[in-house]
Amino acid sequence: SSFDVAVVGAGIVGLAAARELIQRHPSLAFAVLEKEQEPAHHQSGHNSGVIHSGIYYTPGSLKAKLCVQGAALCYKYCDQKGIPYKQCGKLIVAVEHDEIPRLKALYERGLQNNVPGLKLIGAKEIQEKEPFCRGLMALDSPYTGIVDYKQVAQSYARDFQEAGGTILTDFEVTSMEMAKESSPESEDGLKYPVIVRNKK
Repeated sequence: SSFDVAVVGAGIVGLAAARELIQRHPSLAFAVLEKEQEPAHHQSGHNSGVIHSGIYYTPGSLKAKLCVQGAALCYKYCDQKGIPYKQCGKLIVAVEHDEIPRLKALYERGLQNNVPGLKLIGAKEIQEKEPFCRGLMALDSPYTGIVDYKQVAQSYARDFQEAGGTILTDFEVTSMEMAKESSPESEDGLKYPVIVRNKK
């Protein structure tokens, strides 16, 4: 088969990229190539499943901006698609006095990153939230959540296919080469077409 764009790897990153590309360029023919029998077979289906709130990254950095925006978009997408998640929150706990300044600095960083709902709580509130936890002070991050990212990836795959994309499983890419007869740039802006081969 011939496609305008082929994405190698049907993990959550590849599927998210393919989904976005086909929405932006619906006139092109897209394929996602996956060596396993199903999408999201490896890391996308075997991770901690945390929806990070964006506390840790350097304020003003692209990572901080995208993490906060990404968390909001993830919750919104799950709501739209009926994907279950739990906005369980997270406690970052100081158990020694010398950890309290670092905890406060982390709190200030989170505020600068516009992480919703952050607050510092004391020992009594820690016990109320998590009876098996002991600490002097904690940073409460209620916006942190958990989700099954394999379900998210599978939903991306459905979106991609419903938009006209093709997912080829059991298709391990073993080599790529430039198509020798192709011109440096085609009329639609696509450059240097590539021939992709698999083990079959």
